Parts: sequence; structure tokens; C-alpha cells
Amino acid sequence: MTTGDKSRPKKPQGESIKESVLAVVRDFSAATAAGDVERQLAFYSEEWQSDTGRTKADLRASYREQDQQTGSHDKRLVLDDAKVVVEGDTAIVDPITTRSSVGGGFFLFKMKRERDGAWRCVYTAGSRHGDSRSEQARSVRERILSDPARPGYHFVVPEGIAIPFDPNGAIYWKGRYHLFYIFQDTQLGKRSDHWGHVSSTDLFHWHHHPTGLLEGMYSGNCFINKDGVPTICYHQVGQGNAMAVALDDDLNEWKKLDSNPITPETREGDEHHEKYRSWDPHGWLEGDTYYAIFGGKRPAIAKSPALEGEWKYVGDLFAHGVPGVSLDEDVSCPDLFRLGDRHVLLCISHRLGCRYYVGDWRDEKFFPESHAQMSWVDNTFFAPESLVDDKGRRIMWAWMLDGIRFGVRPKYGWSGTMSLPRVLSLGDDGRLRMDVPEEIEALRYGARRMGPFTTRSGADLVVDGVAGDSLELQIEIEGTGASAYGVKVRTSPDGQEETSIFHDAKEKLLKVDTRRSGSQDLPGAVEAAPFELRDGERLKLRIFVDRSVVEVFANSRQAIGRRVFPSRRDSVGVRLFSIGGDARVHRLQAWNISPSNPY
Repeated sequence: MTTGDKSRPKKPQGESIKESVLAVVRDFSAATAAGDVERQLAFYSEEWQSDTGRTKADLRASYREQDQQTGSHDKRLVLDDAKVVVEGDTAIVDPITTRSSVGGGFFLFKMKRERDGAWRCVYTAGSRHGDSRSEQARSVRERILSDPARPGYHFVVPEGIAIPFDPNGAIYWKGRYHLFYIFQDTQLGKRSDHWGHVSSTDLFHWHHHPTGLLEGMYSGNCFINKDGVPTICYHQVGQGNAMAVALDDDLNEWKKLDSNPITPETREGDEHHEKYRSWDPHGWLEGDTYYAIFGGKRPAIAKSPALEGEWKYVGDLFAHGVPGVSLDEDVSCPDLFRLGDRHVLLCISHRLGCRYYVGDWRDEKFFPESHAQMSWVDNTFFAPESLVDDKGRRIMWAWMLDGIRFGVRPKYGWSGTMSLPRVLSLGDDGRLRMDVPEEIEALRYGARRMGPFTTRSGADLVVDGVAGDSLELQIEIEGTGASAYGVKVRTSPDGQEETSIFHDAKEKLLKVDTRRSGSQDLPGAVEAAPFELRDGERLKLRIFVDRSVVEVFANSRQAIGRRVFPSRRDSVGVRLFSIGGDARVHRLQAWNISPSNPY
């Protein structure tokens, strides 16, 4: 080689052959797009045969016929995923994707270098690889569908392990309910939290949106800003509390503000310095001022005249405490809203789970008057989020953990279940009233009605004709001297598995006992919520069974949600029972509930 010789190194022979084969296939693709029959036929060897036994003579007749048809030249080949494997004078090209107005498919071409040195196709068959992405997606879906515990009409994560699975950013916008939820994946090269997004017109059939809120997204809410645009106040991991504004009415695209975070800057000597955490926020617009709750063990209020303006601490969220709850009890996932003529603060603490305060927001502080829990024995009803719709209804959701141990469904490829939507109102006693929105009635079928009749003390009464793992039950029952009475669902024929729902009249509690609900590997518990019947008042239970979810509403005054995992396929029965006296069942109605989740 002489000085200055700039000749490039030759490519390996195998790579050169692969390029030659692909060049022939690309020319065939161009001929196909152009409708050039002669070039298309020249691509095939006279020896060509398909996996269905067709020959080149059949192909020639087919091409001549297509050439005479108007609009028959819109077929095209996509070679983006095609791989070439060369072995001597033969080469396999797979997969080749075909697209046209009447359909498409995935194919394999076997090419041969013939005596004249040209590569021609000698065999065509269905791809060995097919659409690998679709097949992988289908495999995930089939794995999820094989789980007998996956709920059918409670909203669930579409795929993957979402822990946490907090509902977030709920808003009714332009005729649709929008709900966001936390999930995790590694699409950005590392495991991170994102907000998934769904919308619905009926609260049960959900449309999945593209994920527009990526990277470090933690708890937050959605409100309307001064410009009438949906705005999210959320926790940006590694940065602090932050804001993002919607860029379109489908709420698919968002802009995280360049001025983030909104965490006020404090310095030594400032009365608020190092006093508060930049944690689970909740933002809103009041008059011309933006406010935000900063959650944590000492929750704070911050405010600003503009989203991108300077945020300053106002001070503590609470004006004072309430009996039985420490002011140091952490306030996470906060949600403050007006309900009737009062204000309600939904939240969790990591010790007490889901809970709420009723009081008044005034003078830039919250004045609580009462406090109540929505989870008691453990924290498996968690992370509340709510919105108000065009009918004025305040509707909330919560994350229902799989169990006391975070996540027991990963082997089926998913984890993440939400409660049914609950419509909230305030009773005369200042406590929340809770019920399921009327839209669920559209999922009912197979109505049954029975009663009145009596259940005898100590003897279970099987409800003939009512069984299943996707049910709604409405029961009006009166304990005539019984100390406890109610219903058992997901019962096996021998009674070895059962979930008991009952009023403990002696202890004045509504109870759901899951200690015999399924496998001993998944220990159950007795969830017990304060509940007292007034003189002469009957117990009115509304119960929803959705495979591994049982939700109970009692006289619209109390509610319990639990997860259950029966190990037997025949654990689908319903029984009534009473202890310490008979009970009179005045009315029992039952419906099957049709699944609303796509899978």
C-alpha cells in the first residue's frame, strides 16, 4: 500500500451477501408498490412454491388478474425487522411484513442464488417469528387472563406490577372522567414511576391513553388554573413538589413547568426553615391565589399569586388537633374539598391508612371538627383520590392492596387494583355517606329477588340460585335478638372457605372476616368498622363481589373493602347466617355483574 492510499477495508463476505439479498427483496417491494407485474414475477424462481402448494404458474395467473383490478396496487412490504441468514447459496429473510388496504401478514422468503448468479425466491411461508411484539403482548394478556383472582369490573392495572398504584390527578373534563395512576417500568433506562392515564364516560368502561407524564411522578391532584387549563400538582422525585399544565383537551400531553419545584426556599432564621417536608401535595386555585398542601408529619400550606411565581409557606395546615389523633400523624395523599357546607380532608397516614377529617377551611387554615378512618385492621385500603363531576357528585377511589404483604399477584404478571368509585356526601351527624354510583346498574344481569324469610340461629342458610364470583347483593335484614347476623360469600360447598360479612350488634361494628377466605399462605383478618343501628332500623347491606375483591356498604353510612383469594374454583356460594338468635330477611336481591375491564 502506498502512502496516502485511502482504500476502505472490504466488508466481510457474509455481510456483502446479506446486502445483495436484501437489495433484491427491496426491488421486489418497489415493484409491488408500483404494480409492476413483470418485475414481481422475475423475483420468483421457476422452482418457486409456497407452503400451501402454489406454484409460479398459479402466481402468474394471480398477478395477471390483480393487474386488471383497479386499486390493487396498494400492497407494500416492510423490511424494518427483517433478518437475513445465509447458508451457502441459500438465504432466509424473516420476518417480512406485508401491508395493504385489505389486510397484511408476516412472511418468510427463502432465496437461492441460481446459475446466472441472481438471487431469486424459491419458497414462501408464514414467518417463523411473526409479529414478535404482538405475540409478546398476547402472551402477557393470556397470562393475566389466566388469573382467577383478576377483578372484572374494578379498575385494574392493564399489565405489570404497579406498587404503588395510587389513583392520582382525577378530574372531570370535557364530558369525561379522567383518572391517572402510578405505575413503574424501565422504559427510560432505569426503574421509575410514571402516571398512567385512562378516561371514561360511565366510570366503569375505561379507555387507555398514551403515557404523557413520565419520570419520577409521585402523588398529586388535578385542578383548573386561572386560564381554565387542567393543572397537576404532584411530587417530582428528586426535586420536590411541582406543577404541570395540560397541552391538549384529551390530557395526553403535559408541560412540566420550568419554574419547578414549587417548594418555598427558606434560610436560617426564617420561621418556616426546615419545618416542613416537600411531600405529597394537593393544589387548588382560590380567588386569585394558588394554594398547596405539603404533606408529611407536619403538613403545611404554601401559596403563590401565580403558578410560576414565588411560592411561600403560610404555616401549618391544621389550626388545631382533634381528640385521638396526634398533630404529628402524617398526612399523605391529601385531598381537600367542599362537601355541602363543610370541608373534607381525605388522606392517609402510613400508620392508620385511609382516613378523613370534616371541618372548615378558612383564614388559610383547616379547622377540623371530627376524624374517622376508612381502614382499620391494616392499611390495605389506601391512597384516596376524588373529583367532582358535572352532576355535582364527589366521587373517590382508593388503591386496594393485594394483601398485608405488598403484592401477591406478581406471578400472573400484574398487581394493581382500585376500589369501586364511591359517591360521597355528608350526613346530619357530620360523617361521610358512601355509595356506588348508579352507573354500575348498567352492568347488572340475571336479576333474582326473594324474601321475606327467616334464618335460624346457628344454622347457615344456603341461598339457592345465587352463586358466583361477580355479583351484587342487596340484603335488608333484621336481627330479632341475634348478636351477629349477615351473609357469607365465596363459600365452598363444604363451608371450608368463606368470607363472612355481618353486623356485630353487641360490639356495634360492621365486620368482614377473611380468615377463612382462601389459602393459609395468605393470612386473613377481621376488618371491623364502627357501625350502630338506630332503634328500629334494619341492616341494609349492599355487597359487591368481584373475584378477589369484596366491598360492603352498610346503610350508606359505613363501607369496607377487602381482598380475598379463595383457593377453590367452587368457592362461589352465598349463605345467610345469624348467631345468638334468629334474623328476619325482609328482602334479598342479587344480580350478576358483567365485567367491564377489557381483560
